[in-house]
This record gives sequence, C-alpha cells and structure tokens, in this order.
Amino acid sequence: MGVEIERKFLVRDDSWRALAVSRTFFRQGYMRNEEHATVRVRLAEGGAYLTLKAPRSGSDVERLEFNYDIPAEDARILLDRFCGKPQIEKYRYLVPAGNGLTWEVDEFLGENAGLIVAELELPAADCPYERPEWLGDEVTGDARYYNAMLAACPYSHWGNAVGTR
Repeated sequence: MGVEIERKFLVRDDSWRALAVSRTFFRQGYMRNEEHATVRVRLAEGGAYLTLKAPRSGSDVERLEFNYDIPAEDARILLDRFCGKPQIEKYRYLVPAGNGLTWEVDEFLGENAGLIVAELELPAADCPYERPEWLGDEVTGDARYYNAMLAACPYSHWGNAVGTR
C-alpha cells in the first residue's frame, strides 16, 4: 500500500525560482470518482501515469496513493476522452529542501493561472523540515488546493470573496 505524506503551502514571492534545479510541464485530468478518491491521468515530458489517491482516516497530511506507468498515447486518449474539463496544466519546479527532501513548486496555467503552490513530501508525518522564507500560508488539508478540486473549481473562479487571492 502506498502512502503519500505531504505538506502544502502557498508561495509568497518568486525568490524560489533562483533555487529551482528543473522544470517539467504537466497536463492532467481527472475521472469521476466517489468519496473524495481521485483517479488522475498525468502526461508529462518524461512519461505518463495513472494515479489513484484517497484520504487516509484521521489525517490531513497522509493519503493513500498508487501510481502506475502507462503509455503516453494511452494517457492522451484518456485525457481527451475520459477526463473532464478544464484540465490542469502547470509547470513543476524542483527546489532542494535540505536533508534529502525536495520542494515541488507548481505554477498553474490556464484557468488556474496566478496560483503557485509548494509541496513537500515527507518520509513520516512528524519529519522535521526547514521552512524557507518564500513560503506563505500552509494549505495542507484545504481541499480547494487539491489538483482534482482545481480542475472542478478553478482558481480563476474563486473571486475575491474567498480572501486567498
């Protein structure tokens, strides 16, 4: 059983960009699901993947996660024919975090343009990590920032009433 342990933050400024060691474009879509479980199809410059995620009881930080490599052409067909619109398009930057950890900074495009989120996958829920100055508010557990939710209700639709823009 795979478990993803992740902390998620908004990004305060662009100072992280000078620290980024790579950038990858992602296109991903989601298939209909039940009970907050997600089935994601992801097409990236380096391959294609089918991912299943679901909440783990009692934790905002831990989620069940299963990843499977699939052929890129299968991913294109799944995205075009099985996944809803809009889809997520983003650049993911990798930024070293120290202690063998890596920040994944997602700069969203399209209907989610303007949103930049940093995620840190941890080996354990209580693992210490350094918090760089470019991090903003923590949004771990805030479902609005899950990619599947951003596909259903894009950031550009939130409006000023939400108070996060």
